[in-house]
Amino acid sequence: MKLGAFSVSLNVKDLMVSKKFYETLGFEVFAGAIESNYLIMKNESTLIGLFENMFEHNILTFNPGWDADANTLENFDDVRKIQQELLDAGIHIENKISEKGSGPANIVVIDPDGNPILIDQHV
Repeated sequence: MKLGAFSVSLNVKDLMVSKKFYETLGFEVFAGAIESNYLIMKNESTLIGLFENMFEHNILTFNPGWDADANTLENFDDVRKIQQELLDAGIHIENKISEKGSGPANIVVIDPDGNPILIDQHV
């Protein structure tokens, strides 16, 4: 299963404080917008999403079809294929999507310890 680029999406209390902290660790703003209450920070191939009051838990995020620079991959597993593989393995999908179609879509699964995993395809 090819899940694509990986990042951790953090629920932060103060976006500017978190931005400054992660800049101290060598991260730079890669995407997002302060006025939209989120930033994607990058340090080499490591991505961290900072989201101010947008969700309750920190989230593990995968982006099928993207590499760590948000470049579209030529070969990747579509989120619909990933969903079917997970269902076949007995994994519960929180928000099933239609297996028909193509393009952007996302699913969420919860790991055994309650950690949400977002599989978010943008292409």
